[in-house]
Amino acid sequence: MPLVILEPKRHNRGSMPNSHRALDRTEPLRIVSIGGGTGLSTLLRGLKKYTLSQQPRICLVDAPHVEITAIVTVTDDGGSSGRLRRDLHMPPPGDIRSCLVALSEDEDLLSRLFQYRFDAGEGLKGHSFGNLFLSALCQITGDFSHAVSLCSEVLAIAGRIYPSTAANVQLAAQLQDGSAVFGETNISASRSPIARVHLVPRRCEPLPEALEAIAQADLITLGPGSLFTSVIPNLLVVGIPEAIAASPARKVYVSNLMWQPGETMRFSASQHVDALFSHAGMMIFDTVLVNTRIASQTLRDVYLQQEAEPVHQDEDVLDAMGLRVIARDLLGESEKIRHQPDLLAAVLVDLAQQHVASRQSRQWQPAEFMQRISHGE
Repeated sequence: MPLVILEPKRHNRGSMPNSHRALDRTEPLRIVSIGGGTGLSTLLRGLKKYTLSQQPRICLVDAPHVEITAIVTVTDDGGSSGRLRRDLHMPPPGDIRSCLVALSEDEDLLSRLFQYRFDAGEGLKGHSFGNLFLSALCQITGDFSHAVSLCSEVLAIAGRIYPSTAANVQLAAQLQDGSAVFGETNISASRSPIARVHLVPRRCEPLPEALEAIAQADLITLGPGSLFTSVIPNLLVVGIPEAIAASPARKVYVSNLMWQPGETMRFSASQHVDALFSHAGMMIFDTVLVNTRIASQTLRDVYLQQEAEPVHQDEDVLDAMGLRVIARDLLGESEKIRHQPDLLAAVLVDLAQQHVASRQSRQWQPAEFMQRISHGE
């Protein structure tokens, strides 16, 4: 199926170059994905197939080589992660664990091991093995980000994973009814619309490696995932919005498929974008990727019972905001309404190729080249 691109009508950007012809295939495509929760791990699972270690195994030998960096939110305070952060005074390991599994070489085996939850045992019940493994490494090294790095090496994952901050931060929200809510779990459970969220403490530093990855990226993605509890918390870390805005990368927001009850009920795609720009304090992306396929009525009825409906992809409003809208079938066939990892990854890799090819074509100066030739250089 061809890529459907809806350009803002007032901008004449011209035709895209032939990315496959212009792209230097000796250089990897550097993709940085920012988010958390199920949405980020779903995306990473699709991108993993384009990494050098995976391509020979899945017959993608002629596909572009991708280097993946995941920047992951660390505000979870529920379940096993919440217990560990309270008991050990460390950042929550849950979202990091899910990304490690998604990028692991043998995902089936590692998933069973790292996602295994103890169903008995005093102090063990409810904990996942992966969370305990990361917590043990954190206690040994005394540094959460170092523990994540060591775990990545031990598991030989197909990419790099950085927490958005190494600080043990919490999430707080101001609701539209004027009340305040503390903690990610309580925010997600709130039935009043969210006005704003902020970190506690408000000022926390990013990892230098994360900022470097953003600066060197060809493509930066935000989402999919819970708007206020998985995506926005990363943008509240000092320096991350500025780094995204300054990066020469193509920046893409992957629009969510469904509302999140309590958190984003009745939010359109443009309202998601408004919240992202407002919290970042600036326009940090110029492209929005939206899904065109409609889930079955049977599946939508299941979600409706949980007060969740499809996000209205108001492309006309996004266009009026000066954003480029890319519309594509991204829906997978399953018991849940979620992005299909391979479909999502294929579109994003193609966008990265186009962007690199465009940058290379702008660097190509035929007049300057002919002048150098005439001078015998």
